[in-house]
Amino acid sequence: MERIIFIETGTGIDVHGQDITKAAVRAVENAIHYNSMPGIKNYLPEQSLHNMIVNVKLAVPMDKEKLDIERIKQEIPYGTVNVEVMDGGMATTSGIVLEDKDDKNDLMYIVNASVEVGY
Repeated sequence: MERIIFIETGTGIDVHGQDITKAAVRAVENAIHYNSMPGIKNYLPEQSLHNMIVNVKLAVPMDKEKLDIERIKQEIPYGTVNVEVMDGGMATTSGIVLEDKDDKNDLMYIVNASVEVGY
């Protein structure tokens, strides 16, 4: 990315079910869904949202191989999306196993996201 215009961070949690993709999607949603960038087109080449580059960085505690990258990309409505996955986040006890919530154990997954927007 030549120039970063905007960075937002978020956290997502899957309390039951141990679904790392669900936690990651929630982290990206948390990062971007409370923001508006009304002037962003003024900074992009040709003033087009298609020229926007979005780098999503995800810190995940485990199950990286189960992370659905294409599902993560769907959260970003415009531009070219890149996803980088790294060690981080947290897996900690939820305090209870709920079989009706598809729990395999008592862990909850916490994922951190950084979303960089630029060109």
